[in-house]
Amino acid sequence: MTVLIFGCSGQVATELARLAPDALCLGRDGADLENPERAAAAIADHAPAVVINAAAFTAVDRAETEEALATRINADAPAAMARACAAANIPLVHISTDYVFDGHGTAPFSPDAPAGPLGAYGRSKLAGEHAIRDSGAAHAILRTAWVFSAHGGNFLKTMLRLSETRDALSIVDDQIGGPTPAGAIAAACLTIAERLRDAPDCSGTYHFTGAPDVSWKSFAEAIFEAAGRDVTVTGIPTADYPTPATRPLNSRLDCGSTQEVFGIARPDWRAALPHIIDELGVSTT
Repeated sequence: MTVLIFGCSGQVATELARLAPDALCLGRDGADLENPERAAAAIADHAPAVVINAAAFTAVDRAETEEALATRINADAPAAMARACAAANIPLVHISTDYVFDGHGTAPFSPDAPAGPLGAYGRSKLAGEHAIRDSGAAHAILRTAWVFSAHGGNFLKTMLRLSETRDALSIVDDQIGGPTPAGAIAAACLTIAERLRDAPDCSGTYHFTGAPDVSWKSFAEAIFEAAGRDVTVTGIPTADYPTPATRPLNSRLDCGSTQEVFGIARPDWRAALPHIIDELGVSTT
């Protein structure tokens, strides 16, 4: 199965390259998503069996002042990809986000729950979803949340860096979600892509996050325990940690249909923690 991956250095793209070493990964040099038609041209040129879009504008706060750029990368580029995939009868797997929801309530959001993004990043990702659905391409939109790995910037690496110089931290305790290992997302994308190639009627929107759901505070405590760091963590409300973009309080996602259709269960993020910490070369003694 010839796989074309948009994204090269991001968390999920790095793991995809590791799991599928024969795949063609296109970074900005190969297909700058600020020029969406370059993405479409790459699909036409390489004629892959499947396409996975693991590239995105993910700077949530910066999107508030750069919404046009975020929309070009997160909506216009996936739209161009989807049109090219539809024309060539190629399935597309596209990674999306919990930020398409408003974060109200405490129940997990189902894939068909009404969207209501709170900010520019969520709006740009939602626009990309709509464009993919409207394209006619066989597709799977895979929403995820709280991605972590040994690569790129993420909460795990931030906590480990802070723990080098601080023995007490205040961490938000009223945002709840499922931390998700990037490697598990990559594996899910490959499984879904292969299934879509043979069964395009599986097209739709799916959710995939790690289990169990926790707060950022609880996630931080688990990180410090796994890394052998003695850090006291105090929980604070989101209101005490203002950011340019509003974060959803409830990032719980109902992943049942992903397991039902593709046989992919939610990964236990606690099991992934020590492996990623070891990959980072962090001493736990």
